[in-house]
Amino acid sequence: MPRTSPFRHRPFRYLFAARFINVLGNGVAPIALAFAVLDLGGSAAQLGIVVAARSIANVAVLLVGGVIADRLPRNLVLLGTSVLAALTQGAVAWLVLSGSASILVLACLGVVNGAAAAVALPASSALIPQTVPEDALRPANALLRLGLNGGTVLGAVSGAGLVALIGPGWGLALDAFSFALAGPLFLLVRGRPTAKRTESTSPLHDLRVGWREFTGRPWVWVVVLQFALVNAAFTGAIAVLGPVVADASFGRASWGLVTAAETVGLVAGGFVALRWQPRRALLVGVLLTAVCALPVALLAAAPAVPLLAAAFFAGGVAIEQFGVAWDQSLQTRIPPDRLARVYSYDAVGSFAAIPLGELLVGPLADQVGVQTVLLSAAATIACACAAAALTPAVQRLTTDRGAQESAAPAETVDGVRADAETIGGVQAES
Repeated sequence: MPRTSPFRHRPFRYLFAARFINVLGNGVAPIALAFAVLDLGGSAAQLGIVVAARSIANVAVLLVGGVIADRLPRNLVLLGTSVLAALTQGAVAWLVLSGSASILVLACLGVVNGAAAAVALPASSALIPQTVPEDALRPANALLRLGLNGGTVLGAVSGAGLVALIGPGWGLALDAFSFALAGPLFLLVRGRPTAKRTESTSPLHDLRVGWREFTGRPWVWVVVLQFALVNAAFTGAIAVLGPVVADASFGRASWGLVTAAETVGLVAGGFVALRWQPRRALLVGVLLTAVCALPVALLAAAPAVPLLAAAFFAGGVAIEQFGVAWDQSLQTRIPPDRLARVYSYDAVGSFAAIPLGELLVGPLADQVGVQTVLLSAAATIACACAAAALTPAVQRLTTDRGAQESAAPAETVDGVRADAETIGGVQAES
């Protein structure tokens, strides 16, 4: 393997395997859960409640998850969350298969599952730089995303087949099994330790330090604000109204294939990201995210499987360019011992409006029509991307750190020495 290949490093191999197995089940779960609710006689609004319950819990616990992941060994955190997710998804699968599920119970279990995911997200993201040296960080992110997206393709396709042939309960059971299998692999990830603390601090102090790291870089919070709007519009449209349109037109099995096309695009986009790194990679990614408005608009105007599949594929290729650029930007500019907290603020800001979108689209569709809501969601995505791209801090950020950073007086934060630097006119710390 090349010297910079992430697979040369054993911790990365275990991390890659664990996350790939997890995502196989997670690719099945959204499709299976959506149709399980509809099979119970649930409406679009009730499906929105079930989906939003998980999202609300996820957002509520994310900041706590960031503090936990910066205080405890991140591989142990991921082991614990995998066990909890396996138990909750197993309970959901059993209830659906036994015919004893209800909207309320599914929503309550979704709350527990969302809380587990909230702790796992910053831990898994912040663990990546501990498994490879910095010169292998970009290919590590690209390869991890390739594996995750490839697993999602397999999961979505198998999920569509399971739902169509034998019902959604078995798809949910597969998700539970994937978490149980991935947990021991996370335990084997022995990455490089982060900087040790020189003083004991409270969780609230940790959150304040993370907030300073987050707000001190305009390119970070501007992009997070962009994705607050993009995620709310896209997730509400696709997760709630997508199955409704599919049931009324081209069918459930085809909906699974259409959504899988997005993940195929993500896989293709991962290969592009491995080979192509524009100097202003974050700006390019921010602009390309606007492509995600296309499948939402087509779902309203022309819900035909070939057109939707092509649009979802294009959106996947586009969003992957942003994802790799975003991870690399954070991982190379945020101090490692505070990275999980910044990821948690990122996730809270990006996900906070998702439950609102999921809860609103159903009632709005009942009032003004599904087509009008979908077209409005597409316009929201396009406008948010344009506004972020016009921000000077986003335009100036480049991948060539050495050419744009200059040393400044050092300061001590949370007992760890940090050098303040200016990145393209944006205050940052390294």
